[in-house]
Amino acid sequence: MSNDARIVETLSGVTTATITTILLKKGLRNVWMRGTRPLRPDQPRLVGRAFTLRFVPAREDLATPESWSSPTSTRAAIEAMPEGCIAVVDAMGVTDAGIFGDILCARMAKKGVAGLVSDGVVRDLSGVLGTGLPVWCQGAAAPPSVAGLTFVGWQQPIACGGVAVFSDDVVVADADGAVLIPAALIDTVLELAPEQERFEGWIMDEVGRGAALPGLYPPNAENKARYEASKK
Repeated sequence: MSNDARIVETLSGVTTATITTILLKKGLRNVWMRGTRPLRPDQPRLVGRAFTLRFVPAREDLATPESWSSPTSTRAAIEAMPEGCIAVVDAMGVTDAGIFGDILCARMAKKGVAGLVSDGVVRDLSGVLGTGLPVWCQGAAAPPSVAGLTFVGWQQPIACGGVAVFSDDVVVADADGAVLIPAALIDTVLELAPEQERFEGWIMDEVGRGAALPGLYPPNAENKARYEASKK
């Protein structure tokens, strides 16, 4: 398995669109997490290992303010997060209860967590933005998580935005949303993604010169040869 520094260095220059194309060619169609939008429009591309957290529907005897002091709580989960991870939270797409607020996000930022990705929402929006923690989610809501959700654990397989996420899968997030790379396919993506970006950059240059798309994108034999020659 490639080391994490190489993963971050390589994929920080690769768009989520390119990654989805590569994974589609490998037979994976469902890797884009629905509802994961950048909370701040100028957030840079984010790359990191997934640290998963899971909520289930609220149950009144469990989803209480007292549960925040439980050993199984979002607070305990945050303390277990390693530096550089991306917290990926299964909030079941619930948008009327904020999973994290400014205090929890501030602690994550202090611990060096790379970012937060969720199909739910946050609360204390201005405070969350003030922490500097990059967040991809569906927006904000005032009520706390226990108003609609029960937290049940971390580092378990989850569903986020309709995508199966396992701990140590790699997540890349940019302006198009968050995409999952299964751990077993990371080396394949690292090998193919930079070349795909170079190729599409060459196509963009050709389009800028007035080239027509048929035979260029996708390329015919002549244009493939021209691209290969351009690399020498």
